[in-house]
Amino acid sequence: MKKIILLIIAGILLIFKTGYTQEKPFKFGFKVAPNIGWMKPDSKGYHNEKTNVGFSWGFLAEFHLMENYAITTGFSVVYLNSTLKYPHTKTIYTDTDTLNINGSLHRKYNLKYIEVPLALKMKTKEFGKVRFYGQIGLSTGFLIGAKAKDSFVSPETGEINSDNDIKDEVKSVREALILGIGMEYSLGGSTALTFGINFDNGFTDVLKDQNTIDPDINNHAINNFLEINMGVIF
Repeated sequence: MKKIILLIIAGILLIFKTGYTQEKPFKFGFKVAPNIGWMKPDSKGYHNEKTNVGFSWGFLAEFHLMENYAITTGFSVVYLNSTLKYPHTKTIYTDTDTLNINGSLHRKYNLKYIEVPLALKMKTKEFGKVRFYGQIGLSTGFLIGAKAKDSFVSPETGEINSDNDIKDEVKSVREALILGIGMEYSLGGSTALTFGINFDNGFTDVLKDQNTIDPDINNHAINNFLEINMGVIF
């Protein structure tokens, strides 16, 4: 999928590379964006338990091809949260013995990424001070932090809660498809407020290793999020 999208963007670049733009050739800005994240598991016995609220902030850059077409990039710091439930073996240490107890683990993932997008942005003509846009592209996320709030439940132990660093259990790179719509409100000159909704659809597995009860089951899930972004570009 990544190669197909890149080929589409490259083709559009070739089509419009000789076009004259009435826009500034380059714009810069920043954004903040609350998001809702969730996991989509693909392993037996694994279930997405609920969606979780996250947040991102970052910087934007637009390179205009023609008046209504631009390539957008930049970087964002994304706090992406989600919760899974799956079978798990927990090791319990006592004064006299070491016990391996089977139960279910409710794990809230608190992941932190540096995300670098590359997207084609298509804008309408201005309606007064407003213009609308749609965008499609790809993003690569680099993991910079991974924490978990765990709740292990079994008949023998009841509920055991713990906080854990799980960076070694999460893959370091995340790839995603970006789809977005939004609007720009002109403040005069090249400065505008931006409001939009982006769907960031992951398509690579983000988990490592195997299930602790059944090693034949790989930990496998992708994470997605929907964000409402607000920013300024000038």
